[in-house]
Amino acid sequence: MRLWGPRSLGLALGVFMTIGFALQFLGGSFRKRLPRLQPQVPSRRPAVPSCPPQQRLVFLKTHKSGSSSVLSLLHRYGDLHGLRFALPARYQFGYPRLFQASRVKGYHPQGGGTQPPFHILCHHMRFHLKEVLQVMPSDSFFFSIVRDPAALARSAFSYYKSTSSAFRKAPSLAAFLANPRAFYRPGARGDHYARNLLWFDFGLPFPPEVRTKRGTLHPPRDPNSPQLHVLPPGAGPRAQTLDPSALFHPLSTATHGHSQIASPVSLDLGSSSFIQWGLAWLDSIFDLVLVAEYFDESLVLLADALCWGLDDVVGFVHNAQAGGQQGLSAVSNGGLTAENQQLTARARAWNHLDWALYVHFNRSLWARIEQYGQSRLDSAVAQLRARREALAKRCLVGGEALDPKFITDRRFRPFQFGSAKVLGYRLRSGLSPQDQEECERLATPELQYKDKLDAKQFPPTVPLPSKTSRLLSHRQI
Repeated sequence: MRLWGPRSLGLALGVFMTIGFALQFLGGSFRKRLPRLQPQVPSRRPAVPSCPPQQRLVFLKTHKSGSSSVLSLLHRYGDLHGLRFALPARYQFGYPRLFQASRVKGYHPQGGGTQPPFHILCHHMRFHLKEVLQVMPSDSFFFSIVRDPAALARSAFSYYKSTSSAFRKAPSLAAFLANPRAFYRPGARGDHYARNLLWFDFGLPFPPEVRTKRGTLHPPRDPNSPQLHVLPPGAGPRAQTLDPSALFHPLSTATHGHSQIASPVSLDLGSSSFIQWGLAWLDSIFDLVLVAEYFDESLVLLADALCWGLDDVVGFVHNAQAGGQQGLSAVSNGGLTAENQQLTARARAWNHLDWALYVHFNRSLWARIEQYGQSRLDSAVAQLRARREALAKRCLVGGEALDPKFITDRRFRPFQFGSAKVLGYRLRSGLSPQDQEECERLATPELQYKDKLDAKQFPPTVPLPSKTSRLLSHRQI
């Protein structure tokens, strides 16, 4: 006890209480997924997979991270293979509330062995593992996607300008990031879109150590610090213990010409220990996390992990905003103006939980790439892109995404929301029946495809003519 002063005991107690709270909040679900914690080294399979394809999938569709394009792949794959989707009644599972199994259409907890199983759970939700496991088996393949918070902030500000009170009050993203606390109020309507949106979507609680008396979060002390406190690749529950005082720093390297994360944010120790726990928990659950900035590389790794063919992950970009590749979209600061570099640094500092999460999964993705083999990956990515380009030329007017004003067919016109236009696709005329069917699957936006799957799984009942209905009712009497 002499070694532990009151202050040290208080800090230790706070850390353990935080971890205990988080375990209770997340359903104590480490145990349920521990059998899948062994690292999955991508096998060096031939181009045509010889193993059985994985068809039990849980995809956490995060906001503004390229997830609609992944959803399109899953829609198409499940549709072609007759798989059953766990669908929401509308288009989201009660978001922004935590996922509840009861929100899955056709889910009957007392159904026993009579109800057909679900194969794919993939629509917008705030992740809640305990409830997800009520719907999907624990040996499902869990995966998600993340994006650099700087790029995500730019997209979210444009898309959720009318939804988030913080964004609505700010005249521009630059003005918001210059003084976010002048606009942001935790708990205000839609303000979860304005800060640490990835962390929120993953269903993680926010660290109480960094809350002020009024319940707001302290920003990082120095957004230009060269250190970010995250777990190294491979750490987590497999390490069995989490040292609250251990700090881990990512390496500043360049791998095969790809820039790696180098100048992140410094966090308070209490916040850092909580982030370490959160990342360890995610490592125990998710088999793969894609990175939007390396989308094609991520798709190749996904196909390998699922034992799918490359054609299964070839698709078109969906829900892209016009001009969405400019400004803050680059991972590296190279080539950006001084003003945009400042905005990037501020966006990452304000979204420091998302930045820690992004750096962690960026590093784990490149560790996987190293195991897979860089030359092998480059070859597969080239094949993927060549196939996508060929499909675009065969299927699409102009061979690319178009302004929605040019898309007159409602089946292919994407839902328009926010200040920026959401691009979509127009099919060429004169396609053969086989090409028409394939091109329609590729070009159909997520909302229309969800409706199509819904009608397929839950065919509408045709009402009987009124005369027939009356006759049947009289006979029953």
